[in-house]
Amino acid sequence: MKNIVAFFDIDGTIFRNSLMIEHFKKLNKYEVIDPAIWYTKVKKVYEEWEKRFGDFEHYLETLAQVYIEELKGVNKSYIEFIASQVININGDMVYKYSRDQIEWHKQQKHKVFFISGSPDFLVSKMAEKYDITEYKGTVYKVDENNNFTGEIVKMWDSENKQKALDEFISKYNVDLKNSYAYGDTTGDLSMLRMVGNPVAINPNKNLLLSIRNDEDLLDKTTIIVERKNVIYKLRPDVGIL
Repeated sequence: MKNIVAFFDIDGTIFRNSLMIEHFKKLNKYEVIDPAIWYTKVKKVYEEWEKRFGDFEHYLETLAQVYIEELKGVNKSYIEFIASQVININGDMVYKYSRDQIEWHKQQKHKVFFISGSPDFLVSKMAEKYDITEYKGTVYKVDENNNFTGEIVKMWDSENKQKALDEFISKYNVDLKNSYAYGDTTGDLSMLRMVGNPVAINPNKNLLLSIRNDEDLLDKTTIIVERKNVIYKLRPDVGIL
């Protein structure tokens, strides 16, 4: 028998920020990463985004590169401890719609998967907190002493997410026509296109344009926008300013 499943991106789809950003902040706080790094390499790009002159994706890419560089040589045990702090303190900082959908899918006996570009040591703890079926995150490689090497196997682009999807689909005999996928950026397009019930949660402009330009997606995608304590369901062909 085939299984109905739900694929969820995490950052911006479930979690209201980026797990990696929250982890970076705490690495600074505990001085695992030199706090000066924020001011010399990240602060300017962050402020451009905060004032809406810059782009969030550019800020995230800048921070990700610094994050990877600064973790090189750090023992994974330190990182795991602080990762636990991130989930314990910030793990409930999620969209109400997404949290409710996860619970609804579990009540329906659907299998739930997290596929995220965030580090696997953060994604694993988020998966444990929400008691889901399985997960995939960006792999941060370690050496024989359990220190980070600076090498990663990324999971934030559409191509690598597709590979993860194919593994889950084969392993769990997925009924794609009746399954669901939830995402917020073009990195989630592969999983949105594969299922019968795609949902874009607070989609960025590029994702919304991609949906509008794809006849199949335009016809079947649900657009959810959650602001303050209101959840809006919109047509995919709504105007863009």
